[in-house]
Amino acid sequence: MAVSEALQAFAARLGHDFAAPELLIEAVTHGSASNPARANNQRLEFLGDRVLGLVMAEALLDADPDAPEGQLAPRFNALVRKETCAQVAREIGLGEVQRLGRSEMMSGGRRKDALLCDAMEAVIAAVYTDAGFQAARDLVVRLWGDRIARVESDARDAKTALQEWAQGQGKAPPAYIEVGREGPDHAPVFTIEARLEDGRSARAEAGSKRQAEQAAARALLKDVGA
Repeated sequence: MAVSEALQAFAARLGHDFAAPELLIEAVTHGSASNPARANNQRLEFLGDRVLGLVMAEALLDADPDAPEGQLAPRFNALVRKETCAQVAREIGLGEVQRLGRSEMMSGGRRKDALLCDAMEAVIAAVYTDAGFQAARDLVVRLWGDRIARVESDARDAKTALQEWAQGQGKAPPAYIEVGREGPDHAPVFTIEARLEDGRSARAEAGSKRQAEQAAARALLKDVGA
């Protein structure tokens, strides 16, 4: 099956030479662009989610043989969550080669975390199906890079940590206020302020309220020295 130059370049960035290039085409084809003659990536995404989970569970156990399950679980969640998968996808230019229907193209589908995450998992499954688990494992470990080593800080729930710190100081829980929203509906940017009852505050921007709240909480934790 013929593969476009853009997909060939993408495969080169992945570092995988597909024996069955139709798997890569399927992996980057969103449901909005599929038809009876062209499969979409939903089935591969289902498989890739499981492959990614196994690779990450194994990598975390290898990285910290003494860590209990209670520490491993939040680290695992931080590595496989939608936002992390989407970030990795952006780093390798996956959005640029996604095949989307007109409606998704018009609504900014190439930038959506959910679509990027699904496509990233589908690509992992495509490599797994094409060349086996070791090839998929090598790909994931390389693409996730030092995220695995620094996952302890990434896994920290900043909002919970800030609330616990405030309670330990005898203060009320922090408030989170939306102080700004910019951009189109399909790609908004939220500005959230985390504020303590004594007036100390910090602001952060992100593409979702949840991400912005977490970022603001992390900034405020740093400011108060917690």
